[in-house]
Amino acid sequence: MGVFDSFRRKPEPQAEFSPHRGYYATHDGLDYEDWDNRLDRLDDALAAEEKKRLRFWQRDYWRGRRKRWWAGRILAGLIGLFIALVAWLAITAPLSKSLEPIAAPQITLLAADGTPIARNGAITDEPVEVAKLPPHVVEAFLATEDRRFYSHWGVDPRGIARAAWTGTGGGSTITQQLAKFTFLTPERTLTRKAREALIAFWLESWLTKDEILSRYLSNAYFGDNVYGLRAASLHYFYRKPENLRPNQAAMLAGLLQAPSAYAPTKHYDRAEKRMRIVIQSMVDAGYITEAEARAMKPPALDVRTRNDLPTGTYFADWALPEAREFTEQGYARQTLTTTLDSRLQNIARQVTQRAPLGEAQVALVAMRRNGEVVAMIGGKDYAKSPFNRATQAKRQPGSTFKLFVYLAALRAGWSPEDRIANTEITEGSYRPKNARERYSENLTLEEAFAQSSNVAAVRLLGEVGSEKVIATARDLGVTSPLAQGDPSLALGTSTMSLLELTAAYAAVAANEYPVEPHAFARPERGFFENLWDGPSSLSSSTHSEMERMLRSAINDGTGRAAMLRGPNYGKTGTTQDNRDALFVGYAGDLVVGVWIGNDDNSPLAGGISGGGLPARIWRDFMNRAMNVKAAPSQPAPREQDDPGGPIEPLDVPEIDDIPIGDGNSRLRIREGEAIFSTEIDGIPVDITFGEGGVAIDEEAIEEARRRADERRYDVIRDRRDERLREMEQDAGN
Repeated sequence: MGVFDSFRRKPEPQAEFSPHRGYYATHDGLDYEDWDNRLDRLDDALAAEEKKRLRFWQRDYWRGRRKRWWAGRILAGLIGLFIALVAWLAITAPLSKSLEPIAAPQITLLAADGTPIARNGAITDEPVEVAKLPPHVVEAFLATEDRRFYSHWGVDPRGIARAAWTGTGGGSTITQQLAKFTFLTPERTLTRKAREALIAFWLESWLTKDEILSRYLSNAYFGDNVYGLRAASLHYFYRKPENLRPNQAAMLAGLLQAPSAYAPTKHYDRAEKRMRIVIQSMVDAGYITEAEARAMKPPALDVRTRNDLPTGTYFADWALPEAREFTEQGYARQTLTTTLDSRLQNIARQVTQRAPLGEAQVALVAMRRNGEVVAMIGGKDYAKSPFNRATQAKRQPGSTFKLFVYLAALRAGWSPEDRIANTEITEGSYRPKNARERYSENLTLEEAFAQSSNVAAVRLLGEVGSEKVIATARDLGVTSPLAQGDPSLALGTSTMSLLELTAAYAAVAANEYPVEPHAFARPERGFFENLWDGPSSLSSSTHSEMERMLRSAINDGTGRAAMLRGPNYGKTGTTQDNRDALFVGYAGDLVVGVWIGNDDNSPLAGGISGGGLPARIWRDFMNRAMNVKAAPSQPAPREQDDPGGPIEPLDVPEIDDIPIGDGNSRLRIREGEAIFSTEIDGIPVDITFGEGGVAIDEEAIEEARRRADERRYDVIRDRRDERLREMEQDAGN
């Protein structure tokens, strides 16, 4: 077969190779072009494999890319950036935001009887429509703010160049200004300017020119806390913007450059000069003639709305955030009725102002059992210090915190008759002391609570456990941090606000917890709502035992200065070194907390304690709030017939608490001794009559004398200051 194959094969064409120096062909049929192509493909494959090993942050990765590849990637990046910007604007700058007022609208707060107490927020009114405004009104604003408004696309390069060349004006268009005060902060940075221009393009794409101008005029600031053209025209000229005269429109347009500096109610001369500049701008823009400009006279103001209410009070500042939640976002002004009782607020103001506080501050909170706050004092003078010490200050509650310790014990099965050691604590790292180093073998829980024994409270906390005490405080609405496992917790070393503490006592008074303090009336809960998600309550026995102990703290304990003629319940509190002095209690439907202290947390001058001045302020407030009058004088004895038989004992089951006089004095019988408790210049004094004779607390007498001298000095000083003021007024007249 091999012989025949040799005849069948056809000779292949042989390529002729040109001679090459140093090269000798070994095969006459080699195709060099094909060989070069194969080598090129091999090089490309090797280069591709090598490039796969490179990472995008290496320089060689980007070499050799074709122009078409680069163009495609750049185009895709630009499209992605555009989509991201559109999404960002849709989220952060929704068009509906430009229809909302840029400042919170005005809210007027009323007391429960309709008495205005405060007015806060901006003066706003309904938006304007450019199509309904006279031409001279629109032209006044265009001439001074943006003459090319109807011809640019949100950003005006000519305006920017003119501002840079002349050094006057900011170069911002009306669209940019709308973007700035609607969506952005007033910071002056290149980033903010870039965002402003971007949003301006966005607004121009989705809104008409008239819509942009209408929204701008409806939100611009015109001074005097007035926002929007409608509110400004009514405020300064008592005229609707649709009826503004040319000179009035020119004056309003001039206010936009510096509203506070040009407000005509305070700086009419400046406003008039600025109005002349606006009028000349209208002439330059071709809106009016020189003759019309000369005919414009300064307009007369017609300000009929006067704001004689304070913009804030301690109560108003606390109630305003809750009020904002009730109001819908819009331009309308709101008038809301609060729970504040103007009569009780006036009483609170008077009793705190008359108290001999010296340099110390005072706070008072009064609320109903359901949490409705009816009076609030956050300090001695709101004008000097608007810091609210009733709601914002976090201070130690002292022994008023013992409410939670003893209530937790009652819930754990203890009773007021159970006894606990009252001896000095001599072991361990924490060794609290009783006031005046008074100790005894043991006390009942009721006696320990009434006498505010510190060692008994710490021992009781150890017996009950800090977890149960904290759980009880949480149940009563306390949200402030409480240190678990800390024995000093029993003495009120954790801080909380007076409002929070008073609300916890309100929960005990109402036997419903928690009680949430609020400034606006809330609808009563329905039967099914209470059944499904109603408040919790203490058992009747636990509640009565706790009230028994609170009553004992006033009748027999440290709170005697707060004693009223009727049933009342409360607890004193004094922190270490007399830095804070408190009394919190309730009677009738009122729950009241009083705090006295220094803002720098220094000790109180004179060693004020919770059973002293705070208790007396509480008593004075409650007596007047509940319309308690002094007891009538006893009639003179008259002759009576001999009853003709033995005199029966008085129908008094237990002679241990007999009110005498105006209700601030008591006669108590204890183990064969008669104790007459009264006050001398507000200082509780006990006079004991027994077998050993008459015993008087001399320290209390000296303290009463010292306080009396201080009060006389204060009265003389006040009279002197008042006479000096009268003399100064007479001299001024």
